Amino acid sequence: MDQKIKILLAEDDTNLGMLLKEYLRAKAFDTVLCEDGDIAYDTFLSHPFDICILDIMMPKKDGFTLAKEIRQINSEVPIIFLTAKSMKEDVLEGFKLGADDYMSKPFSMEELLLRIEAVLRRSTGLKPENEQEVFKIGKLTFNSKKQTLQDGDEEQKLTTKESELLRLLCLSVNKVLERNLALKHIWADDNYFNARSMDVYITKLRKHLRKDPNVGIINVHGKGYKLIL
Repeated sequence: MDQKIKILLAEDDTNLGMLLKEYLRAKAFDTVLCEDGDIAYDTFLSHPFDICILDIMMPKKDGFTLAKEIRQINSEVPIIFLTAKSMKEDVLEGFKLGADDYMSKPFSMEELLLRIEAVLRRSTGLKPENEQEVFKIGKLTFNSKKQTLQDGDEEQKLTTKESELLRLLCLSVNKVLERNLALKHIWADDNYFNARSMDVYITKLRKHLRKDPNVGIINVHGKGYKLIL
């Protein structure tokens, strides 16, 4: 039997913490919410976790201090920092401490979910058990596991990269899929070469989706792409 992925969530904002906890639990993650750094540290000591999501500004013990202490116990567990600040110094400090990713508030729940999935894949190979596999794209049916795009009886086989990119677009349907998020999720690096490569795959996906004239992928200048249904 598959065990649920365990998340340690340290967030002192009660409303946001509860919102995140309920969302992540609805997505089949076993999520434990701690309201300050001290409680989070004690909880980490007494339970095994697959990933830690730590707010930086917390009472009693901030996220950076907590991360240092967690790293002394476990050098491998993935860590994602949450912060209301987007100062470059904070980002650099987080990555020096061994952070796997970094999110500035406010952020969407969907983006957090994608980043958790990306970090888990890169660091542990774990895969959320309830990951959606079949999507309706207008009159087309996309199966991300089989890597197929079906139009009635006609089936188009997709490459792995095409399939991964189309899945991210489907999960963010009618919303912007940020370029950097997609690059880190699929290519693990948002460098120039990978960005050009992703543009090529977007062009290929547009050709595949032409079978339904009501469906399209548009460029959102300076941000990313949007799948329109």
